[in-house]
Amino acid sequence: MQKRNATAAVIGAGDYIGAEIAKKFAVEGFSIYAGRRNGDKLAPLVKDIEAAGGEIHARSLDARKEEEIISFLNDADSHAPLEVCIFNIGANVNFPILETTERVFRKVWEMACYSGFLAGREAARLMTTRGGGKIFFTGATASLRGGSGYAAFASAKFGLRAVAQAMARELGPKNIHVAHLIIDSGVDTEWVRQRRLEALGPNALDDSNLLMPPAAVAGAYWQLYQQPKTAWTFELEIRPFGEKW
Repeated sequence: MQKRNATAAVIGAGDYIGAEIAKKFAVEGFSIYAGRRNGDKLAPLVKDIEAAGGEIHARSLDARKEEEIISFLNDADSHAPLEVCIFNIGANVNFPILETTERVFRKVWEMACYSGFLAGREAARLMTTRGGGKIFFTGATASLRGGSGYAAFASAKFGLRAVAQAMARELGPKNIHVAHLIIDSGVDTEWVRQRRLEALGPNALDDSNLLMPPAAVAGAYWQLYQQPKTAWTFELEIRPFGEKW
């Protein structure tokens, strides 16, 4: 592992996609700053990265709180220049429209859109002082299509995509690569597996090619990171070859 004098911040370092992103960038030599609501749940990720010879700083983070985002990213940048910021908060919920309360709608928007704005703005504030960096956002099928029961989630993901588009147009000329990754698939997690079994029956998991491994998502982010500035992608859609779309 070749150590870099650079930090990658992962906001929303959950057990699957977020953890794999952190592991991938750690093995590529970045110091990792990982945050999630319950920081105690980061212990397995810390153990894995340190066992592989990487460096990680993990802590609890409520990304909806401006002061916590500012402190988290400033600390990351103080440790080593913040080169990559990845926003990976999901907030995927399904409620029929008549059961979507004001609180549900607002909380989903706070988690999946508002906190993304805060993370992107603060990362950009740090990166513009050095004239470069990468800011990547995790999207979903709902970023492009509002499905039945997904009014809250889709509106938040539509909003996050709009934030990312606006940032990409503004910051690209300043040598900051902003990208939005649309994951058009169920990701292979225990939660998704259980939901598929409940919705589709006992044979729902027979075809393993219909779920996307979290490590494959992390690989897509690494591909975005490696792009030369003469050929940047703003929006990348990924799905398994067997996915209907």
